Parts: sequence; C-alpha cells; structure tokens
Amino acid sequence: MGKQTNIRLDEEVKAAAEDRAKRRGLSLQGYVADLIEADLNQSRAAFMAGASSFLAAYADVFDAEVGEDRYPSLPDAPAGTVPRNAA
Repeated sequence: MGKQTNIRLDEEVKAAAEDRAKRRGLSLQGYVADLIEADLNQSRAAFMAGASSFLAAYADVFDAEVGEDRYPSLPDAPAGTVPRNAA
C-alpha cells in the first residue's frame, strides 16, 4: 500500500487532469500516480541507456585498467580434488 500525498492544483489544471483521467478510465489519483511512475521509468531508462553507452565507449580502457581477472585471489586452475565434506 502506498503513502498518501497531497498536491495543490489550479482549478483549470485540475479540471483538465480529471478530464484526461476520465478518458483513460482512471481516477485523478490513479492518473497522477501513473504520470509520476512513467516519468521515473523514463528517467531510469535514460540513465541505463547512458550508462550502457558510456561502458561500451570505454570498454577497452576498463579492460586495460582492470583486466579480465575479476577474482585475482583465486588460483588460475581449479583444485584437483575437493574434500567430500567441503561446503
């Protein structure tokens, strides 16, 4: 269950919003909640696209700096035998 939030709207803005909500089969509350959620999702999508583009553009730099060895403390080859009771 969500938290309640109060907002103030000019009468004409409220009337227009109620009209749009009605045309979409929503309450004013549902319409406003959908608008906020859509804005947040759009912001997330834009951020993720930018991050993906950045990582792709600098992949060679990251590989040169960090390399492929993500777990340097592990041995290069797996152990030959593992004790039976090892977790």
